[in-house]
Amino acid sequence: MTDTEPPRRRLVEIVKSRSFSAGSDVTLVSGRSSTFYFDMKPTMLDPEGAHLIATLILDALASAEVDLVGGLEMGAVPLATAVAAASHVRGRPLPAFFVRKQAKEHGARKLVEGLARGESLAGKRVAVLEDVTTTGGSAAKAIEALKAEGAIIDRVITVVDRLEGAADNFKAAGIVFTPILTAADFR
Repeated sequence: MTDTEPPRRRLVEIVKSRSFSAGSDVTLVSGRSSTFYFDMKPTMLDPEGAHLIATLILDALASAEVDLVGGLEMGAVPLATAVAAASHVRGRPLPAFFVRKQAKEHGARKLVEGLARGESLAGKRVAVLEDVTTTGGSAAKAIEALKAEGAIIDRVITVVDRLEGAADNFKAAGIVFTPILTAADFR
């Protein structure tokens, strides 16, 4: 990225080159079929991509009063990690967590990981992060587990909103939903 190039525009370029494909029919996690697909891992694990995503998420959280960031494994793990690291550099540390799809059958058998012994989500305001959002189902699973732990859901932030219902679903649930990019950026 050059010093004058906006981070959002540069992120679109990286996603286009590393994570976006179009043409073939694919089945999404939501069960829907699509002719375009985002595999965000190559962007989230790219040094510049991770930095830009973390920067844009922190910008979106600038006026929010959240205590932690995280979401459902696997997509939210690199996002939450990048945001936590970047937040430290900015001087406003935001610890990260992630929600397992199912509790481990050994050890502490927790659904929510990342909290130290004695720490709790009770009364903590959290931002739920997602890499790609279609209907919001993955974030909804994370939200259910987080609420069961006493967390207060402040908002959901996604890197890419496919514009297929998530915004309406979160609005109906009374949850602020912020996409960094949308499918319209790739048409």
